[in-house]
Amino acid sequence: MSGAKALFGVDIGGSGIKGAPVDVERGALLQERHKVLTPQPASPESVVAAVREVVRHFDHRGPVGLTFPGVVVGGHTRTAANVDKGWIGLDAAGLFREALDLPAVVLNDADAAGIAEMTHGAGQGRAGVVLVLTFGTGIGSALFTDGRLVPNTELGHLELRGKDAERRASSAARERHELSWPQWAGRVDEYLDLVEGLFSPQLIVIGGGVSRKHEKFLPLLKAREAEIVPALLRNDAGIVGAAMAAGA
Repeated sequence: MSGAKALFGVDIGGSGIKGAPVDVERGALLQERHKVLTPQPASPESVVAAVREVVRHFDHRGPVGLTFPGVVVGGHTRTAANVDKGWIGLDAAGLFREALDLPAVVLNDADAAGIAEMTHGAGQGRAGVVLVLTFGTGIGSALFTDGRLVPNTELGHLELRGKDAERRASSAARERHELSWPQWAGRVDEYLDLVEGLFSPQLIVIGGGVSRKHEKFLPLLKAREAEIVPALLRNDAGIVGAAMAAGA
């Protein structure tokens, strides 16, 4: 996969950085994704080096789309909850363009996953208010109204019991506190009560790394007004959405 029309997606997370060439017409990876651990601390320099390793693994020479776990406006990273604070205020798109010597765009990680799910996954063709939530190191969110994205919602940082909601209800929190699936489902329900009360979505799509185990917790969630479904693209949604952004 090479040439100007070859689109590549990189999903930068708090624990892993993964990427692959993508067929954006089908919303599918063209090769098995390559993943490296997110450097700790996740400074701009160390993350850029890891991203370069992922892209060069495929000898990719076309546009690259990259997700970032924080607010991204005009290619600039404005927040950095789960990576090094050195990212705040950076021209991240310019940094990656220079390091990769390739065209590059950067967007919020959950927004990328949401775009992929709305185009090729569980939100395809759905009108009204749709909320895509990614549960991983944190909780990412992508909010859509009649298919239009409201960018950078970052609803994992809503306050729940006096702290960021993701500190209680993320997938990482489940592992950190050694919660059983029913215990964690109770925390997720509490979080869903919060976002449902604020936005009254008709559909909630649950994505992120934990979505591949959705049968362990989705049936435990209480019935509510919103329909709740697992992400169809699972944890590849961020890669697909990033590549779609590169081709936009």
